[in-house]
Amino acid sequence: MKHKIFKRILSINIIILLFFVSIPQIISIENNNSEYDLLIITPEAFSDELIPLVNHKVNMGLSTILVTLDEIYNSQITINGRDEAEKIKYYIKYAIEEYNTDYVLLVGGKKGQTPSWHLPVRYVNMDNDWESHFISDLYFSDIYTSTGDFSNWDHDLDGVYGEWKIGDTPNDLFIDLYPDIAIGRLPCRNNLEVKIVVDKIIDYETSTYGSDWFDDFVVIAGDTYLESDNPLWVGYEGEYYGDLAINFMDDFNPIRLYASDGSFNDQSDVINQLNEGCGFVYFVGHGNPQSWGNHPPNNHTFITGLNVQSMHKLKSKDMYPVCVVSGCHNNQFDVSIFNILNQIALYRGEATFECWGWRILRNINGGSIASFGCTALGHTKEDKNSFAGGINELEVQIFKEYGENNIKHLGDLLVESLNWYIDTYPINWSASNTNDLDDSWVDAQVVESYILFGDPSLKIGGYE
Repeated sequence: MKHKIFKRILSINIIILLFFVSIPQIISIENNNSEYDLLIITPEAFSDELIPLVNHKVNMGLSTILVTLDEIYNSQITINGRDEAEKIKYYIKYAIEEYNTDYVLLVGGKKGQTPSWHLPVRYVNMDNDWESHFISDLYFSDIYTSTGDFSNWDHDLDGVYGEWKIGDTPNDLFIDLYPDIAIGRLPCRNNLEVKIVVDKIIDYETSTYGSDWFDDFVVIAGDTYLESDNPLWVGYEGEYYGDLAINFMDDFNPIRLYASDGSFNDQSDVINQLNEGCGFVYFVGHGNPQSWGNHPPNNHTFITGLNVQSMHKLKSKDMYPVCVVSGCHNNQFDVSIFNILNQIALYRGEATFECWGWRILRNINGGSIASFGCTALGHTKEDKNSFAGGINELEVQIFKEYGENNIKHLGDLLVESLNWYIDTYPINWSASNTNDLDDSWVDAQVVESYILFGDPSLKIGGYE
């Protein structure tokens, strides 16, 4: 009898001990540290699903803090914020200055198919004939002006942000644009999507290191701009930029799916290759929120390379690439199936449950571990009078930062690439002629619309 009582007491003590052993990982990040490498911002509804990610990051040596939107909105730190998005930005500023934070993960997209948001976005008003505004997460990353003040992106204080109609002088002048911190977003629409992506991040960082499949770099491309349409559009632009990216990835085995040699003919070519696993994949071509593809050489036929309806066929479980997609609107995450009632939105591919870049990331059995892409029109050098710059050069720089400059964390790739682009193509906010104005408009839109879906602190290739 005494033996049974002793075993029962021992079992209870073990349970209590295990309970308290598991808690300090969470308590320590909230109370005992003065610095946090990673700040996770989330609505309260997603907090429980994010705790495993917090614990994992701490175990990997990355001090992490999770803060809910309610905490941010009710804090004296953010009292100067004019709306919810600006309050979030003020809190990020506080994290930089008080926590010495390097990475911010924003968790939350639309609430299902409704117009409401789990976590706010900032629309910037870079107006042209196609769209009057688009989402920019660079707003949350560009914290300071060039003089060190808070950068509100609203020079004329009219509550309209980044206001600049193409062909006109900008209303909101001298936006710094340089990212002061690495931002990534998981535009999750429900708790299940949070759990899926958290599990993928943890699996990736703990199991990828040393895997043979990671050494493959897949590039899918074609002839983006046809020479028959414009004599300046010589060559196969998608394949040209694909080769440039490959040149910076010396440690990888390049796998080209090119329209010019017949290795890229339809979606099955792409799906079959991705199901073999790879470390990186670069799609170079044209897109919309639900599809991506490109042309055969000087041919108006359009080859669909991958669309959201086919992504359930991606089955590369535990072999997830970092995805860079070159195209218009592939990461436009304010789409809704209810747009089927809007003829313009329907034509533009916006009548879909989720956008291309998010669908490939949140795929439970395959897909990617992250996706870089545009929330707006993906302007290229063909859209500039100077015939230089555009998203293709920004994308190639991402591969250069990894392969040549040895940047190993996901968000740092975007920060360094944006820094390079702004240095190379500085915005002329006071341009006096139309050509300079329009080129600067394009360059501002390129960096403002380029976004990372994924964990910015992700260790590419995983931990040893």
